Amino acid sequence: MTTRDSCRQFREASRLTRRACLTIGGATALGLGLPELLRLQAAESNGSFGSAKSVIFVFLHGGHPQHETWDPKPNAPDGVRGEFGDIATKLSGFRISELLPSCARLADRMAIVRSMAHSNTNHVQACLPAMTGHEHPPSVRGRGDFPPTDSDFPHFGAVLDHLRPGDRHLPNWVQLGPVMTRSNRTVLHGQSAGFLGDRHSPFRVDQDLTAEKVRIEAIAPEITVQRLRDRRGLLAEIDSQRERLDVAAAKSRQVFYDRAFGMLTSAATHQAFDLAAEPTKVRERYGWNQVGQSCLLARRLVEAGLPFVNVHWCKTPSGSWDTHGQNFTKMKESLGPTLDTALSALIEDIEQRGMLNDVLIVPMAEFGRTPQINKNAGRDHWPFVYSLALAGAGLKRGCVEGASDRLGAYPASTPYEPADMAATIYHLLGVPHNTVLYDRENRPHKLIVGKKIESILT
Repeated sequence: MTTRDSCRQFREASRLTRRACLTIGGATALGLGLPELLRLQAAESNGSFGSAKSVIFVFLHGGHPQHETWDPKPNAPDGVRGEFGDIATKLSGFRISELLPSCARLADRMAIVRSMAHSNTNHVQACLPAMTGHEHPPSVRGRGDFPPTDSDFPHFGAVLDHLRPGDRHLPNWVQLGPVMTRSNRTVLHGQSAGFLGDRHSPFRVDQDLTAEKVRIEAIAPEITVQRLRDRRGLLAEIDSQRERLDVAAAKSRQVFYDRAFGMLTSAATHQAFDLAAEPTKVRERYGWNQVGQSCLLARRLVEAGLPFVNVHWCKTPSGSWDTHGQNFTKMKESLGPTLDTALSALIEDIEQRGMLNDVLIVPMAEFGRTPQINKNAGRDHWPFVYSLALAGAGLKRGCVEGASDRLGAYPASTPYEPADMAATIYHLLGVPHNTVLYDRENRPHKLIVGKKIESILT
């Protein structure tokens, strides 16, 4: 039976939407027959399963302090509480930091998890489970900083690109911002396609987005079709020399180049990336800074149908979320207002455009910050409890799950690991729980190892 026949029969039997049918068709192509798919659909059946058509994944590298964002502790001792108070939100009894007044107005559109937890305090390593749902093997967890490898587990965006190849003229996965690194230049793990290969790498945009008449350099119109063809030929020649050494890698790169060529010559791509076309009032609403404009560009991209967009919030003129010193000054003058403005604008804008049921917004970090304030008025790395606030497709609105203890140091209720959040994201994307990926050596890897957070799902 062909994939097309299986999909048609399944749709006739269950009257699925076209999107669900395409999802099942893709799974059939991966080797699952119709009976298995019918059983799988029954097992996965849930009002939220597959509700997210797109994801905007905002990574707050360094880790945001739970006390100054989603889980303030106004009754804690001075050395824990910090300098800021808490404010009421649209949800009765739910209070957040006074630094987030716009988000407080939108709490009834959000789902907040206050008991995220794991045990890895290293930025480089902790980013892997945050962006893939998978930890490193126990043998390397104590090694500190070391470079990522092409055998690492792939990023959410790469997995989606692998499972659901999209329109050749629009990328499936875009990263807005630089490749994230430590101060020692070690690349944070989890940002790449890992063992899926270069063909599933993201389309990267790393430039200043704050100019009034900004043009995206990665698709600049002055790069003519002929120049692109010349570049394509040169890359092909270079890779042909490598092919004898690594045939699989060379072929993977060629697929990536072919797709990139199609995207860069596409009118749809140029329109989706035309940030300067946005009205001035809209650009101001998001905040005329790199983070705000990245979130606005992400909205344009998902509106055009792109499945997965990363916003990398790392190095900015005002610093990063790694607030070992001057945490309160940075939170008051830059980090807090920027987050409040950009996130609230993104949620409101997507809702006003009728897309909040289709787009999942995930502000993510590798961990939180210590409850104890250090001698430099900062907070250090703390993975043992932290909070995440999500919004959009398939999530219960106005939902608060989990709690931390009175100091914001450890979970006071069920702890959720990054693998559980990954399972939740994949569930919302309609990826079956028993999906298996294969690496270059054709070894199987279970994609989802955590349990979805049922209480925040519709």
